[in-house]
Amino acid sequence: MRYEVEVGGRTRQVALSRVGDAFAVTVDGREWRVDAARIDAQTLSLLVDSPWQNDTQAAANAATRRISWDVSIAPDLLGGLTVCVGATPVGVTLDSRRRRGRAADAGGTGPQRIVAPMPGKVVRVLVGPGDPVRARQPLVVVEAMKMENELRAARDGTVTEMHAREGTSVDAGALLVVIQ
Repeated sequence: MRYEVEVGGRTRQVALSRVGDAFAVTVDGREWRVDAARIDAQTLSLLVDSPWQNDTQAAANAATRRISWDVSIAPDLLGGLTVCVGATPVGVTLDSRRRRGRAADAGGTGPQRIVAPMPGKVVRVLVGPGDPVRARQPLVVVEAMKMENELRAARDGTVTEMHAREGTSVDAGALLVVIQ
């Protein structure tokens, strides 16, 4: 599988293929061997050998250069992903050219569903049912991994449903606000 991945404003070409019980992951021409194990619905444990080793001797030495990462993945407000590598959140957009086309949907007429980008705690609710909102207006603040994530409206509208309550814990993908 091939992907175009935008990370921190930089677009990278990523290829992923299964090799035995692991994956060969190529990023902009550099290849790594990655063992992946699912921890829960949003979290993977990755063992990364750097770089990919093809011969027997190099493969024997690769274990000394193996790095372990816990990576959690959750959708964000604008249709991308928040990928947390360890405790560091990183905004990621997959196949960014296609997503740019979908960004126009932010101007659509259907309901706008604001969801928690990752598990956390609602620390502030800034709007209520019936409130008019403007594009980019802050709606809810969710604290996750000691960082506050301010969730904003993608377009103008009116809050029709409010599911967020200050002080409550939320799972990744939990519905917080609906705007019509």
